[in-house]
Amino acid sequence: MPVTIEDVRRVAEQLPRSYEVLVRDHVKFRVGRIVWLAFSADEAQMGFAFPKEERDVLVASEPDVFLMPRRSDLRFNWVEVRLDAIDEDRMREIVVDAWRLVVPKTVALAHSADG
Repeated sequence: MPVTIEDVRRVAEQLPRSYEVLVRDHVKFRVGRIVWLAFSADEAQMGFAFPKEERDVLVASEPDVFLMPRRSDLRFNWVEVRLDAIDEDRMREIVVDAWRLVVPKTVALAHSADG
């Protein structure tokens, strides 16, 4: 079964300081003012926080799974994934790792200690 936006919501809404917003009919998750997850209009792809210096390697290693962000987003720490190409375990790993990039280290460490 492909991963859905509802599957992602169940993970993202449990993470400290994470909250959902709707921006121009697109579902996004933020920590403070930082967008760390965002869905395409058809909810088939999910953009997520990812170190830009590592994204070329990630996309090249699995081009059927990961995509470069659109040209206007290349300046950000961002990459995209096709939701139908990952399972729930991989999604959970992607979501939590993306969240860890945007929260203070003390928050990430406290969350790791909790679970």
